[in-house]
Amino acid sequence: MTNARLIAAFLAASGAASAFAADWPQWRGPNRDGYAVTETKLPDKLPANLPVVWKSPIGFGLDSPVVAGGKVFFLAEKDGKEVVHAVAADGKPIWSAELDETFKDGQSDAGPRCTAVVDGDLLYAQSCRGTLRCLAVADGKEVWATNFTKDFEATFTGEKGKAEGHTRHGNTGAPVVDGDHLIAGVGGKEATYVCFDKKTGKVVWKTALENLLPAYAAPIVASPAGVKQVIAFTTGGVVGIDRESGKALWTVAQKTALGRHVTTPTVAGDMIVVGSFNIGLVGIKLSKSDTGVKAEQIWQTKDAMPNFSSPVLVGGTHVIGVGQGLKVFCAEVATGKIAWSADATLGKAHAGLIVVGDKVLALGDNGELVMFAADVNAYRELGRSQVAGKNWCTPAYVDGKLFLRDAKELKCLEIK
Repeated sequence: MTNARLIAAFLAASGAASAFAADWPQWRGPNRDGYAVTETKLPDKLPANLPVVWKSPIGFGLDSPVVAGGKVFFLAEKDGKEVVHAVAADGKPIWSAELDETFKDGQSDAGPRCTAVVDGDLLYAQSCRGTLRCLAVADGKEVWATNFTKDFEATFTGEKGKAEGHTRHGNTGAPVVDGDHLIAGVGGKEATYVCFDKKTGKVVWKTALENLLPAYAAPIVASPAGVKQVIAFTTGGVVGIDRESGKALWTVAQKTALGRHVTTPTVAGDMIVVGSFNIGLVGIKLSKSDTGVKAEQIWQTKDAMPNFSSPVLVGGTHVIGVGQGLKVFCAEVATGKIAWSADATLGKAHAGLIVVGDKVLALGDNGELVMFAADVNAYRELGRSQVAGKNWCTPAYVDGKLFLRDAKELKCLEIK
């Protein structure tokens, strides 16, 4: 059985497999973990010049493209608006739809920052300012919409004073689809996280978390300790919310200046790994208790301090990520022990990591793509290629093609 089939079989057995396993329909891929589920293998050596299948000029944005049903979806600034775009497999435009007014702060130019989510014939797009729209994949027409400020009394101040998390730099954490529902970090007065009926927008449940707001990290749905839950890295720590009822199950406090928590949680069995530039890398163990679920921080290391880059799980036992000084690190999930670290020269602050088979692709914010072995024993670089300009993109990989964006272009590259 091939590695891709082993992964697919595991995901199916765990109930985590996506209906779009061959696509890349959401933030960090089919299962929101950075893994491509594919039979296609990467080359042993990354060519210095990757073939460009097509490229297209686009407006500014810090989101990542997603691919579903032979179409590519992304957001971009146009005439002061955040706009959702759909293009065909050859890069030709299909439709575009306005999402919201743009937002600008000291982090970047005005433009979108949240990656879209595609589920079947529906697409979900969330603006920096807190507008969430459900659009028809076929033509971009609105199916339903909500606004976090108007409908849930959320606060959005922008880069002012001591504003934290989503209130400061925008609603950047992509919502997650699970079954018939869509869960989003809303940040409302009585609705920190909200579960919507994905087809109608009707509120299924909402959870108020005291003194916590959504940060910039995307929530995930997983079942550590055998309990299905929404796991979110908020401004004040990591939380678990019962998937069905919306009841808050546990919180492990973590504090970073201005609530700047960006990394998507990584789950390995009953362990959860998160990290930031202040707290370093943290391991949390979940177990069942008489009252529900017990969560306990069992290790912390400042030898690996991820900033914007979400780590990927390798071998089920280690996470590979990008820490301070843009060094690539490999840490053991059970203990936090650093297995290795290396200076991969990936840029200044960010690198989007994905795993394809037995290799990792890292797109640095300087536009350089680096390939290295998904090896827990040592860093083995397998080539690099300048593929883009400045970006905060996590590329999408589908059937031998890599889809990525920078501030000016959307590209499809061949890599197989």
